[in-house]
Amino acid sequence: MSDEPALGLRERKKSDTRKALSDAAVELLYERGLKNLVREDIAARVGVSPRTFGNYFASKYEALAYRLGDRMRRSAELLRARPADEPLWTAIAEAVVEPLRADGAPFGRPTREQLVELRELTLMPQMQEAMARASVDALVDAIAARTGTDARNDLYPRLVARVTVTAVNTVLDRYVHADEPVKVPDLLREVITRISEGLPPPER
Repeated sequence: MSDEPALGLRERKKSDTRKALSDAAVELLYERGLKNLVREDIAARVGVSPRTFGNYFASKYEALAYRLGDRMRRSAELLRARPADEPLWTAIAEAVVEPLRADGAPFGRPTREQLVELRELTLMPQMQEAMARASVDALVDAIAARTGTDARNDLYPRLVARVTVTAVNTVLDRYVHADEPVKVPDLLREVITRISEGLPPPER
């Protein structure tokens, strides 16, 4: 008997556990604040051991960044499915926007108090590094496939992916620091459009 179904079930269970740990990390961030967020409590919220947490994430920052990484992986899949004749940056914009639109907002719909925690979180070097690591590889492969370039040896797909991640991070930074509500999908489309036009300076 083939063991492929069992392997598939095991991988789905791992994926569910990883997502549950990330969701618990965000919930506890909102409840207790970043300084009081520890891996033992994240693990306990999901009902697993701290050692199990360590099998999935090296730090609380990686657990928090997983949501962004998961969205980028979904964006990579969507990019592969976009019409072949669609301009590259248009396809990227729509592929990146759709998971954000579907999820409602980058970190759910935070209150003002929660925004304070998000501001602190996005300024942490550990979080910035974790977000960068979580976001790039799947997008590089999708861009390479779309542009007929080599994901490992050509600079172009990785450059485009890094620019895209920077655009997303810039929009999220605006989201958590803005005094007025920010429509993330609309702002992200605007930012990527500016990138596609060569980032001309604003008219005065």
